[in-house]
Amino acid sequence: MVQAKKWILVKHFDGFPKDSDFELKTEELPEPKDGEVLLEAVFLSADPYMRPFSKFRMNEGDVMIGTQVAKVIQSNNPAFPVGSHVISRGGWSTHTLSDGTDLTPVMADWPQDVPLSLALGTVGMPGLTALYGIEEVLGLQKGETLLVNAAAGAVGSVVGQIAKKMGCKVVGSAGSDAKVAFLKELGFDEAFNYKTIGSLEEALKKASPEGYDCFFENVGGPFSTVALQQMKDFGRIAVCGSISLYNDTAPQTGPYSHLTMIIKQLKMEGFMQSRWEHKHAESLKRLMAWVKEGKLHSREHITRGFENMPAAFMGLLQGDNIGKAIITV
Repeated sequence: MVQAKKWILVKHFDGFPKDSDFELKTEELPEPKDGEVLLEAVFLSADPYMRPFSKFRMNEGDVMIGTQVAKVIQSNNPAFPVGSHVISRGGWSTHTLSDGTDLTPVMADWPQDVPLSLALGTVGMPGLTALYGIEEVLGLQKGETLLVNAAAGAVGSVVGQIAKKMGCKVVGSAGSDAKVAFLKELGFDEAFNYKTIGSLEEALKKASPEGYDCFFENVGGPFSTVALQQMKDFGRIAVCGSISLYNDTAPQTGPYSHLTMIIKQLKMEGFMQSRWEHKHAESLKRLMAWVKEGKLHSREHITRGFENMPAAFMGLLQGDNIGKAIITV
């Protein structure tokens, strides 16, 4: 019998998550049946989407949602041999039983010199989100100017690098001087700390006086209101996240940007990477090739110890991390 440790959502979050919202439980798992595999988590992911999605995808008492890189330690399913690695939607759990329907094998030719944790970051869901936001939603073109906020995060940092690779001007906003320095290392043309500037409007104008063709939106709220005023006519906005609103106890209202959108004839579209799931295999190969070629760099904020998952998650929501938040068991 394998003992699985699981983090349970005791109570739906009211405002910012608290330690008391989580409970660590232990459960004995039976032997895998025919068609089943037993998985052991190697790397777990902390992502901003977990905060809003927990409200409508989970019930109190459920294991916290999330993805992990897991190793198959017992198998009665020939598609997943013992010793192979998979991406699992097993949530915040050290061990899970699966019938294979919620598993994706890590690419067979994963290079030995590339950390497997990147399958949760640059060569995983965040990388796919960045790629599809740029290509499918924005239709970014060489020579255009792109604005990305939360730019030092798992998605934003990949967005900026892909855009630079395409020959675009990239302006990034982040929440600390260390994050701004990281963006400069990645090749962002302009980067600023939104917490220390006097005026967001002036900072955006200074970074790109001619305005912005495209805006990769991760933050929402007041930032979005100001940024839309700086868009060029026929500008495009890809709405990926709204992290500034996730912990509000009451929904924010206004000001509303409809008139700006009409006058500038802007296009704004929300999206999730799962829409292009049929392209994932090909897209992951492209991302991996860029990593191997040195055209896509990654930084990970690693928390050690499964018992520290809630702290890692809350730290993520407070902006503690640069790059992808990863938890090692």
